[in-house]
Amino acid sequence: MKFQLVRHATLWLNYGGYNILVDPMLGEAGVYPPIVKTPNNKRNPLISLPFPIDYWLKPDIIIVTHLHNDHWDPEAVDKLPKSTPILCQPGNEKVLQAVGFQSVTPITDKLKVHSILLTRTNGKHGKGVIRKLTGNVSGFILQAEGEPKLYIAGDTVWCSDVREALGAHHPDITVVNAGGARFVMGEPITMDDHDVVILCRYAPDTKVIAVHMDAINHCLVTRSDLRERLEMEKLADQVFIPEDGQWIDFFVNCYL
Repeated sequence: MKFQLVRHATLWLNYGGYNILVDPMLGEAGVYPPIVKTPNNKRNPLISLPFPIDYWLKPDIIIVTHLHNDHWDPEAVDKLPKSTPILCQPGNEKVLQAVGFQSVTPITDKLKVHSILLTRTNGKHGKGVIRKLTGNVSGFILQAEGEPKLYIAGDTVWCSDVREALGAHHPDITVVNAGGARFVMGEPITMDDHDVVILCRYAPDTKVIAVHMDAINHCLVTRSDLRERLEMEKLADQVFIPEDGQWIDFFVNCYL
């Protein structure tokens, strides 16, 4: 597997012989307003794409974990080929079809696409009342012969759903959205540095890739913050914190 962080939660994977685009947010810096009721009024995205958009416009498969604007934006709708197969959570397919995508498949439990077995996992996009407002989110486990087992946790805090996915699937690699996104009131709606520490201690055999930082105005945990916390907790060797555009090569049970 080759893994590239594009920006925020947008990923480009070479996995099982296919190019997979995850959660495409492809708009240019500042094109969207700030997330409302958050601690600052910076326009989104905070930063530009690391390379021209054309680099990511011809995937074999698109995975959309949920439909919030920072995971599926108007630029993605406009620029991605409408014939590209999209995999999503149940309930999102009609929205994707309505904007012209011709091959949209919701995954309720498991689905094999070409050589890749995908298993949908649940998550909690916050706690309490905020969770009701943020709606349903999903993660996905990817498996293919000769590839590491990959868990894309999606927009979730540390919760029983994540714990159960780790316990049931024992992924080699776990991608977490670790920016501690939050509103002025309430607790974070995605993992923060504290949640990443808990996950690492619960599943010490999984390599963690931390993304979803330094790109959207309500994500308050920075890469620098997370690195500092992991160094303090002596967990830095378990967690990759890639920069935008950075590639990482993985093999089964090992990495470069």
